[in-house]
Amino acid sequence: MLIQNTSNSLVDILRQRRQKLASLIDFPVILWSGNNSPRNFPANVFPFRASSHFLYFAGLPLPNAVIRLEAGKLELFMDDPKPSSALWHGEMPLREEIAQKIGADVAKPMVELELSVEGAATIAVQDAATWTQQSQLLDRLVLPQIQPAGIDLELAKAIVTVRLTHDEAALIELRKAAAVTVEAHKAGMAATSSAKIEAEVRAAMEAVIIAHNMTTSYNSIVTVHGEVLHNEQYHHSLQPGDLLLADVGAETEIGWAADVTRTWAVSGKFSSTQRDIYDVVLAAHDACIAKIRPGVEYEDIHLLACTVIAEGLVNLGILKGNPEDLVEMDAHALFFPHGIGHLLGLDVHDMEDLGDLAGYEEKRERSDRFGLGYLRLNRPLRPGMLVTIEPGFYQVPAILNDANLRSKYHNLLNWQRLSQFADVRGIRIEDDVLVTTEGSEVLTAALPNQASAVEDLVGG
Repeated sequence: MLIQNTSNSLVDILRQRRQKLASLIDFPVILWSGNNSPRNFPANVFPFRASSHFLYFAGLPLPNAVIRLEAGKLELFMDDPKPSSALWHGEMPLREEIAQKIGADVAKPMVELELSVEGAATIAVQDAATWTQQSQLLDRLVLPQIQPAGIDLELAKAIVTVRLTHDEAALIELRKAAAVTVEAHKAGMAATSSAKIEAEVRAAMEAVIIAHNMTTSYNSIVTVHGEVLHNEQYHHSLQPGDLLLADVGAETEIGWAADVTRTWAVSGKFSSTQRDIYDVVLAAHDACIAKIRPGVEYEDIHLLACTVIAEGLVNLGILKGNPEDLVEMDAHALFFPHGIGHLLGLDVHDMEDLGDLAGYEEKRERSDRFGLGYLRLNRPLRPGMLVTIEPGFYQVPAILNDANLRSKYHNLLNWQRLSQFADVRGIRIEDDVLVTTEGSEVLTAALPNQASAVEDLVGG
């Protein structure tokens, strides 16, 4: 349990956060942290990760703990460790000590929680044991699989309002995560020349993260099959003609995330076709970041990426037609099917446990268009928001071999020309971008993304 490196500043930060929440709602809130989940027998558990909503207001990753918030006040509910636990886990901090660290007004054992639940709102925690307890104590269904309703929905909207932009304390953590992630990617590039399989590059990257006492903020993607968007297999061999796509991010000790992708040639040198596509993706990446500033619609940034990619593919002879028209027809989505990015914070896809409540401005809904359906963020940008920008190009067999799509776009795609780019399975370039009052700041700018600079890092 992490309680070191905390001070009165943590107390002040948490007080400010809960006062912001209190200004938006007039009912009590109870947030559970969640609990350890056994893998196969009770003492062998999966790594614990506290609920992000709990973490935001409690500050520390406390297992099996609950906080009650009302009118800016914080009550902590958790049990002291059993005396026998010292044998296995060493001396653990007591409830009162933790309460002092986080500025709790009251600290009580868990058995007293049931006396304080009346009229309270909550957010479902992901583990089954916890949401079962939530449902039982609050006498209503509280499930992560269903959208919140009633006061729970009011709470969710209020939390989105508070967490959508980051305070200075959050930005300190996010910068830490970004800095370690940059070093991890450099280590992965440097390890490639001697690696035989993807797992060796993954190991080099995650070793940097672990050495900083952090963990990964999501399951690492380190693959020569970049066309599989969330590929979590690492056994493939590395061949000289392959591209290696690495989507790896660090998470700080108290839960703040980074999310970065780079793609490089295993040989250390892009082929001419790989370089052509890489430069198209990079052009989209750079154009999007240049456009980020307060008030700009994130959907417009996505559509800009689509247009730049379509224009690049037209120039390469892969697509045929006017780029704007191709985007309107979603032809670009044959190669760029996902959205340009997402919110980033305590979760790598921040607050997506709330569905689209955080990602979508009120009264907006997801499109059913082929090229817009996976857009995770559809809001005007505001200072303090942290977003990813991650355009890509992928030759996904499930898309390119789809009979309906082949028929719909057969006049717009030069299949013979596309066949010359067979050595480009997938390319993605992703950075973490903070919206500032006047524009933007790339938190991961220390990691080069120009093709020649990437080649230099891989080649040593």
